[in-house]
Amino acid sequence: MLVLTALLDRSYRFSELRREIGGVSEKMLAQTLQTLERDGFVHRHARPVIPPHVDYTVTDTGREAGERMRAMIQWVEGRMSTVVDARAAYDRVRAERDAATEAPPVARTR
Repeated sequence: MLVLTALLDRSYRFSELRREIGGVSEKMLAQTLQTLERDGFVHRHARPVIPPHVDYTVTDTGREAGERMRAMIQWVEGRMSTVVDARAAYDRVRAERDAATEAPPVARTR
C-alpha cells in the first residue's frame, strides 16, 4: 500500500522511494517492487547509464489500485478518533469483567 500510494504522486528511484516510505529494509522494498512489477502495478524503467539509473512508476492498473488504497487510508485516518474511543470502551468493559470474575484471594491458615 505504501509503495503504490507513494508512486501516485511521481516516479521514484529506489533510494528515494525507500526514504519516502521510511522504516523498510532494502530487501523488503526490492521484493515488494518486484512483486508489484510482476503483478502489473509498477513499471521499472532502467536507463543504460553508469551508474545504473532505475525509475519506478505506477501503471494504469497500479494507479487505479493506489487511488482506491489512498481513499481507504484517508477514510481510516478520518475515523481514528472513533477507533480510539471504541478501543478505550472495549478495554474498560473488559477490565471490569475480568475484575468481577477474578477469584478472591485464598486465606492462609496455619
